[in-house]
Amino acid sequence: MVFVRPQREYQRISQPNWQSILGAASDLDGREIATLASTLRQIGNDWSAVLVVRLSLLLVFLSMGSFAQTVRDLSTQLAFVAWIACDLVIISAHRFSRFDSIIPNKRLAITAGLIFASAATFRMCAALALSTQIAPLFITTLAPALLALSVLGRLRALGLALATGASLGLLVVVPDPRLAMPYAALLVGIAVLLGRDYLTQARAAAAENAAQGVLSGEQAKALLEEFERSGRGWFWETDRLGSITYVSETLAAQLGDRAVDLIGTPFSGIIAASGSTDRDNQRSLGFHFSARTAFSDMAVRAALEAEERWWSISGQPVVTEFGQFLGFRGNGSDLTEMRRSQAEVARLATVDSLTGLANRPQMMLALEQALTTPRGLIGDCALLLLDLDRFKEVNDTMGHPAGDALLRQVGQRLLRLVGTRGKVGRIGGDEFKVVLPGMVEVAALAKLADSIIHALSEPYEVDGSQVVIGVSIGIALAPLDGNVSETLIRNADLALYTAKGEGRGRFRFFAPAMHAEAEDRRQLEVDLRQAISTGGLHLEYQPVVCTPTELITGFETLVRWDHPTRGAISPSVFIPIAEDAGLISAIGEWVLRTACADAKKWPKHTRVAANVSPIQFANAGLPSIVMSALANARLPAAQLELEITESVFLSDRDNTDSMFAHLKNIGIRLALDDFGTGYSALGYLKTAPFDKIKIDQSFVRGAAIKGSRNAAIVKSIVNLAEALGMETTAEGAETLDELDLIRSLGCSHIQGYVYGRPMSLGATLELLAAHDSHAVAQGHKSSREPRMSMLRTISLIHGETRYTARIRNVSASGALIEGVADVPAGTMFSIDFGRHYRVRGLCRWSHEGKMGVEFEEPVSVERIRASEKPGSVTAKTPQVPRAERKRA
Repeated sequence: MVFVRPQREYQRISQPNWQSILGAASDLDGREIATLASTLRQIGNDWSAVLVVRLSLLLVFLSMGSFAQTVRDLSTQLAFVAWIACDLVIISAHRFSRFDSIIPNKRLAITAGLIFASAATFRMCAALALSTQIAPLFITTLAPALLALSVLGRLRALGLALATGASLGLLVVVPDPRLAMPYAALLVGIAVLLGRDYLTQARAAAAENAAQGVLSGEQAKALLEEFERSGRGWFWETDRLGSITYVSETLAAQLGDRAVDLIGTPFSGIIAASGSTDRDNQRSLGFHFSARTAFSDMAVRAALEAEERWWSISGQPVVTEFGQFLGFRGNGSDLTEMRRSQAEVARLATVDSLTGLANRPQMMLALEQALTTPRGLIGDCALLLLDLDRFKEVNDTMGHPAGDALLRQVGQRLLRLVGTRGKVGRIGGDEFKVVLPGMVEVAALAKLADSIIHALSEPYEVDGSQVVIGVSIGIALAPLDGNVSETLIRNADLALYTAKGEGRGRFRFFAPAMHAEAEDRRQLEVDLRQAISTGGLHLEYQPVVCTPTELITGFETLVRWDHPTRGAISPSVFIPIAEDAGLISAIGEWVLRTACADAKKWPKHTRVAANVSPIQFANAGLPSIVMSALANARLPAAQLELEITESVFLSDRDNTDSMFAHLKNIGIRLALDDFGTGYSALGYLKTAPFDKIKIDQSFVRGAAIKGSRNAAIVKSIVNLAEALGMETTAEGAETLDELDLIRSLGCSHIQGYVYGRPMSLGATLELLAAHDSHAVAQGHKSSREPRMSMLRTISLIHGETRYTARIRNVSASGALIEGVADVPAGTMFSIDFGRHYRVRGLCRWSHEGKMGVEFEEPVSVERIRASEKPGSVTAKTPQVPRAERKRA
């Protein structure tokens, strides 16, 4: 017979079912049960042949004796009935569903009892019929077993059962043990041989299964242990009540316990939060256990307080083929690192990797959430768009790692300033965004914006160097400036553009007029494109004069645009538009070709200077364009001078040096324009082949005013240029005293209104012809400080008398006062501006109720403005005309 171990709820971990745990095609217990059930059914099916053989042999031997007398014996009749009844039960029992549903182990015990009873009653019948004829009795008993082994050899278990039953039955029915012992021993020997033969066949079948990939118990155990040691997973098993009957040491170690100590504890006790991560699509672990349904890859959290650990577990109920539920069996793996990686990936998807702030998608989500209330209404919020000023120069000069470090510091300062009031994010480059839910109070927002500008303008420590930048801010409010995110972002961007256009380092709230300005800018771009294609631009030229001889040595080229409906548009307006629209290269090339053609009409000693933008300078085809322009105009290369600003040095140094070399090989002159206003580095002057340094007009203007330091700066630049063998041109000279100062400082050339405004080509020809190419200085004699127009009441105190007067124009050194007539020149007054601000002033002249006052000491115009009373009117007056800004 095939015996299987009973399935008990208290199965010990020391005896695990390894093949079951490894999850073979079908578990070993199920195979054993199926084999046993099949064996029992086969015995029942074949037992009818045994019954026929027994009857045949019994009749043969009965014919040799007194059969009739034997049959009439009551004991023989009872034995015969009992024997036939046992055989019939064996034959028919498995055909009844009730018997077939009994657990195979119990069916095995019942069948074994019936076989023993059948053998005993049959031998009793045979003994009564054959009396003491031991040999026929032995043959009668043994023949069915031999028949089962030879004729019915397909079922060796039947022969084993009969041989065993015959030996036991023989000992029971034979009265003389001495006669029965030899035959019983022979039958036992036959049973042993049959058992060995059966075991041999079982081993052969096991070897065949192993050859076909079916694991033995030891192999399965070894593979299980190796798998668990690798850390790829672990296994578990419970009984029908949910208590652990087996658990891997790997899992027990994660729980800080031993596997043997976990036996008998509820499986749910090692789970802190049952259920999967998607509660809408997955059922909880407790439900699966109670419903006895399989589950797969369910993410659960371990019951650990010291750390957060997650597992992925799968399990299926263990049920016999008769429907008996034995428990759960499954496997699991550690999800902790994977979940941490997933969490990090999810975090990186919502934050800026450089600064750790929220990124663009996350800020868009934050804005949309701020715009929507729980009731679906439009929420109040403020949006601040920030753009760093002068960051590009830092990034280009110090390198991208320094720029990245600077951006991180900016992000940290923003977080400290905003705090919990809103969300801060970086949306790319040097652009930041702040979303403030529920905050729309203008005064509070203005205070916050001021704080941000002040904090971000403080020096930064980057790579051992101090760096100073600024920030411009555009602010839009919801729902006032928009009730959807796209509209609010667009309006905040318009406000930011306005802030940058007004000088940077400031903030602006969105105003509807900004839309009109943006549309006007867009329309100007369209008109500019048309002007370029239809010849709507023209050139004007401003003379450059040799300081000692006043000989006109050249003209600087200035591009102008006369709009058909708007009239003259300043280059300071349309050149930035051209740069943003990508039109500057086309304009620059047209200016260069046109200027060369016009310069051909001037004397040979008169040069033409044309500005080259950094975008043009970065174009590798610039030398070819220059040579083509010179060739088409038939202009000598020495008559062309290209003016280049310091910003070209912010790009790649190798390309810059190569471009300089190519341009100088053509034979043209190079001038460093607007020197001192950019990020100057004297090291560039050692290698860059400049022929001239142009001193920016911001240093020239006001240099002749008493107390100005500009003269010292101009003198230093002149000395530097002379030491390097370069010429100098002072730009923006407007008055005669500035002209005299520049001459005294040794500047070689002058350019400014004092010698002429920008003029057409025809006017240049007339100027050159009028005075034999010499210029004549014209203009105001002296420079004046910038004045501010102001109409307000003040008090003049002279001795014990107080006079009421009105102040008109004011500067740091003096003012125009009206309302007091016939004041003698030289009279000293104490001027009271209010709010405890008084200064002393001397009357220089007086005429028709007006007088000019010179302050005893320079005054603060801003403090005078701060002392204004409500209702006063202040406005900036146009200053003395100054040279227009050159572009292109």
